[in-house]
Amino acid sequence: MAENERVMNGSETAPENTISSEAAQLQGRASREAHDEELREEIEKATQVTEDYGEDQIQVLEGLEAVRKRPGMYIGSTDVRGLHHLVYEIVDNSIDEALAGFCKRIDVTIHSDGSVSVKDDGRGFPVGIHPKMGRPAVEVCLTILHAGGKFGGGGYKVSGGLHGVGASVVNALSEHLTVTVYQDGKIYEQEYARGKYLYDLKVIGQTDRTGTTIRFWPDIKSPENPDGIFEEGVAFEFDTLKNRLREMAFLNKGIRIVYRDERGEEPVERDFCYEGGLREFVKYLNRNRNVLFPEPIYTEGIKDGVLVEMAMQYNDSYQENIYTFANNIATPDGGTHLTGFNTALTRAINDYGRKYKILRDSESNLKGEDVRESLTAIISIKMEDPQFESQTKSKLGSGQVRGIVDSLVTEELTTYLEENPPVAKAILERCVDAARAREAARKAREATRRKTVLESASLPGKLADCSERDPAKCEIFMVEGDSAGGSAKGGRDSRFQAILPLRGKILNVEKVRLDRALENLEIRAMITAFGCGIGDEFDESKLRYHRIVCMTDADVDGAHIRILLLTFFYRYMRPLVEKGYVYAAMPPLYKITKGKFERYVYDDDELQKVLDEIGREPKPEIQRYKGLGEMSSQQLWDTTMNPETRMMMQITPDDAMEADHLFSLLMGEAVEPRKQFIQENSDLVKDLDV
Repeated sequence: MAENERVMNGSETAPENTISSEAAQLQGRASREAHDEELREEIEKATQVTEDYGEDQIQVLEGLEAVRKRPGMYIGSTDVRGLHHLVYEIVDNSIDEALAGFCKRIDVTIHSDGSVSVKDDGRGFPVGIHPKMGRPAVEVCLTILHAGGKFGGGGYKVSGGLHGVGASVVNALSEHLTVTVYQDGKIYEQEYARGKYLYDLKVIGQTDRTGTTIRFWPDIKSPENPDGIFEEGVAFEFDTLKNRLREMAFLNKGIRIVYRDERGEEPVERDFCYEGGLREFVKYLNRNRNVLFPEPIYTEGIKDGVLVEMAMQYNDSYQENIYTFANNIATPDGGTHLTGFNTALTRAINDYGRKYKILRDSESNLKGEDVRESLTAIISIKMEDPQFESQTKSKLGSGQVRGIVDSLVTEELTTYLEENPPVAKAILERCVDAARAREAARKAREATRRKTVLESASLPGKLADCSERDPAKCEIFMVEGDSAGGSAKGGRDSRFQAILPLRGKILNVEKVRLDRALENLEIRAMITAFGCGIGDEFDESKLRYHRIVCMTDADVDGAHIRILLLTFFYRYMRPLVEKGYVYAAMPPLYKITKGKFERYVYDDDELQKVLDEIGREPKPEIQRYKGLGEMSSQQLWDTTMNPETRMMMQITPDDAMEADHLFSLLMGEAVEPRKQFIQENSDLVKDLDV
């Protein structure tokens, strides 16, 4: 879970703070009308079609110009995510060599100059002259879109990445790129600048190895390079690449990926190799949980050209964590492979329960959500030419995969349950408990449903609602305590800001099922206020506020309350977090006053900078805020709630697996891993109030 994207000035759609007089309203209306007229003129100019439309108006982007013109079409964005995508594309090429059986080791290095190199021991890019293009094949692959061995030519049966455009896209978006090929006893080299080769492919030495090394310098904007592609200041993040490379090693058992970062005073290196593949992946995901049985259930099979791998293991949590992949590409929205797995899992467990009378005749069959509670599973398929339902490849659409996964998983799971009666019984009992809890939760949910928006005044939790009814313009502050709640109510703009004071710390939902969570008054108040439901019944269209703000004290207790809120949102209203509706307010820690000088500061480093700036003699007055309740309504508005001046942090799960790990680590039952985490990260806490 990452708290990122510091937001200044709030929502663009938020109303101005004060428009009190009729004159101000008239002035604002005149300004808007003038702006609207100016906007209409701009639109007319932009959309005007000339009468002499002809061949001169047809623009042809040659070579890799299209990639540089519209990089977002190929890598998604030009921010830090798009930057990392470049590495993934080159690594995917090496992984494809591994899938074809020719690569055992991949070295990924972030160099001190900001470049990245990817070296493998595969066959090496072909260096012969391409019969059609008349240029070396390696050059063709790096300079021409849709040139590669992944289009039915027999080079690869299974591949991920951008299917033949990855290497050329990376080349196009790099300020400089060098390719070195080890093949036929020779070392070949060629360099490129923004996608164009600088010299012909040449032999630079002899070798007894095979493989390819690509090193590239991303084209990043800077004062010296204003025409760069990527946003100024972006850089490779060690943990982001580490998590992705570890995942690739799990998904391709036996492949060794050595990751090295040379940017610090001392190089940092990680070595990933998992002979157990998905088995070890599931164990890794469950590392902070108590498991129902020590070894994951695993199956691997191939049918009609589709290779299926599955590993699963139940644990002591109350969440389902199922991750799916197609040709090493994560499919967060699932697809036919997930549907096949869910069907097989539900059928096999129900059949076993009926056969051995664990499910009584009077009881209904277990539902899918019952058998998936507390389950961690990985489903990975590899096939030629997978079909995806969207450009982002987030959902697999290949129809034949559903039946193949269904049959293979059903066979393996049925056999496993028959051969392991104690484990089978433990699984069934846990699933039956989940079904009973689901029914209890259903009844509790109905008690929290809000029938009409007119009920807001009588909702539990002392909700002070706003008058605006457009969710895009509304925000709700979850405020710690009645004192801070009073200040927030007094300082807010009641047209678009709602306040919900929370008494104390809400229940830790990581340790209880939903039926228990719904007994908590504060949780029920939030569900009712938001209006969108929870779990499988979550409906984004009914969400009443598009900015949900955790506004807690700037101390340890405040941080604890915030993580409890985030745990609830992530576990039962995950789309709120995934789609960017959740924020953390950033109240100041100090107020510095010296004569007429007055400034709020937000951390100790900023405090020292301000003191150096204004001079420590004569000594300025420093007020330390222990809690939001110590601020007046005006101060709280000025520093934390005013869209024109406040700072907020948007909460986003950059990596779902890592977010799940952190929540289970920090909020779960296992004490020892949490203790170790605190000890290892204690140096990050500079100023702890006890």
